[in-house]
Amino acid sequence: MATAESIEKSIAAHLACEHLQVAGDGHHWEALIVSAAFEGLSKVRQHQLVYAALGDRMREEIHALSMTTLTPAQWAALNS
Repeated sequence: MATAESIEKSIAAHLACEHLQVAGDGHHWEALIVSAAFEGLSKVRQHQLVYAALGDRMREEIHALSMTTLTPAQWAALNS
């Protein structure tokens, strides 16, 4: 069964993150992911990177994932 910690570990193992936060109820998940890897990419491509990091878990364990993907500059602007 997916947990917030296991989802975070899967994402962090494949994507260098400056900030990563996952929350949910066991079925529906929300993730905030800040990574320099997102620089210059469309939102679709950013999300594809996260889906690739989660691999088969997206089909087998994680049924709904809402995500916010930000570059470090976007994250800094939001927190200034």
